[in-house]
Amino acid sequence: MDLLPDLWREEFWLPPGVSWLDLEQLAPGERPRARDLLLALPLALGFVGLRYVFERFLAPPIGWCLGVRNRQQVAVVPSPKLESFYSKQSRTPSQREIVHLMAECGKTQRQIQTWFRFRRNQDRPSNSKKFGEAGWRFCFYLIAFVAGLACVIDPMERAHYWYYMLELGFYCSLLLRISVDVKRKDFREQVIHHFATIFLLSFSYCANYIRIGTLVMLLHDSSDIILESAKMFNYGSGWRKTCDSMFIVFTAVFLITRLVLFPSR
Repeated sequence: MDLLPDLWREEFWLPPGVSWLDLEQLAPGERPRARDLLLALPLALGFVGLRYVFERFLAPPIGWCLGVRNRQQVAVVPSPKLESFYSKQSRTPSQREIVHLMAECGKTQRQIQTWFRFRRNQDRPSNSKKFGEAGWRFCFYLIAFVAGLACVIDPMERAHYWYYMLELGFYCSLLLRISVDVKRKDFREQVIHHFATIFLLSFSYCANYIRIGTLVMLLHDSSDIILESAKMFNYGSGWRKTCDSMFIVFTAVFLITRLVLFPSR
């Protein structure tokens, strides 16, 4: 029963000589408040709208210039029974299920296996869609890095506030769009990552760890810029060496910023 009161002991969270009562007596705007985080919700919706515009009108011509081309896909022969099985039961039928489908559809085993392979290929996200998502994240991380750098060089409390809100709104927008984004193998890890990031941003803001939080976000964004740019080159044709070089640079920046600068400086 005494664990919760001990958790909020003033010496754990506040500088020496400062109490929770001192914080309550500050005028509004002199310290972070939890209700300030509500601004992240309309910002998230704004990011969703901006992302739609970017992926719809800006990403396609940029991708075309970088040689992003979608794979030619073979259209499957319409088959209501196979389509029903594909959408309701399994995209990769077992051998027993294939035998059952052969009896229902009057097709050979090879025809059914080919149909399911072509059908799965139709559902694979195109290179242009993946390029648009990577391009959007690249643009945000680049702008956020420049904004964070400006906050560090010329510290202003209001600038830190907006920097926090923009980062928080961005990650909330990723959660809003995650159901329609390209679903990768690490889908669950992505969801956990986004929730953890939102929690850490919100907690550090309310606890007034804004300056150190700004530095942490700045270090993370520096490597994310390179990672997303490497993905963009990966989806284009003729950029293999550039892509490999970018991944090498990303690895170096990731190790230096997160495993050297962050714990030591």
